[in-house]
Amino acid sequence: MKSEKELPEYLTLQEVSQMLKVHPNTLRAWDNNGTLKAVRIGAKKIRRYRKVDIDNYVEQRLI
Repeated sequence: MKSEKELPEYLTLQEVSQMLKVHPNTLRAWDNNGTLKAVRIGAKKIRRYRKVDIDNYVEQRLI
């Protein structure tokens, strides 16, 4: 796994799924219900997750 400094600003569904150890469908559900919102990019509206949002989510879960 890449170090935190090497991660790009926007992460793919697969990258976040592996980082958080959850199924991609879980991430899709979290996006739909507002638990962890994704940014939609391009004509196909592909999900991308901002690194800062992932960091904030993980930090909240640890509290």
